Amino acid sequence: MQTPWPPLPTTAPKDIEWRLPRHARSVGRARVLFREQAASWGLPPDVTDTAELLLSELMTNAYRHAKVPAGREIRARCELTEDHLRVTVTDASEVLPTPATARPDEESGRGLALVVALAADWGARRRKCGIGKEVWFVLPRGMSLQ
Repeated sequence: MQTPWPPLPTTAPKDIEWRLPRHARSVGRARVLFREQAASWGLPPDVTDTAELLLSELMTNAYRHAKVPAGREIRARCELTEDHLRVTVTDASEVLPTPATARPDEESGRGLALVVALAADWGARRRKCGIGKEVWFVLPRGMSLQ
């Protein structure tokens, strides 16, 4: 069953970005900020839950795997259009992520596999400015989770 999307709000921004320190606490902070923004946009709970999970995975990868000098930030950006929700996480590492296959006894290594499985589209690219990378995913407006 598809969750109907409400009309786009006219007062809330449809594009927002947060700059957070490269720290484990920033993962939870990004989830809270996203959930607040999703509520102001009136996103359906299933879309919000999926986007929050995938944002959490990308933020975790950025803080754990981006081996960069101290003081570098992680950016999370959310863009809502009439067709989709796009979430982008930017960090200062130039190493592009690739999905891995975790063994059943491993406690990590499944985050990007979740992104691949649940997002309508995703990707990673080096930033045009030459510092770091962007990893993004897209969820369509008409998505339905069952």
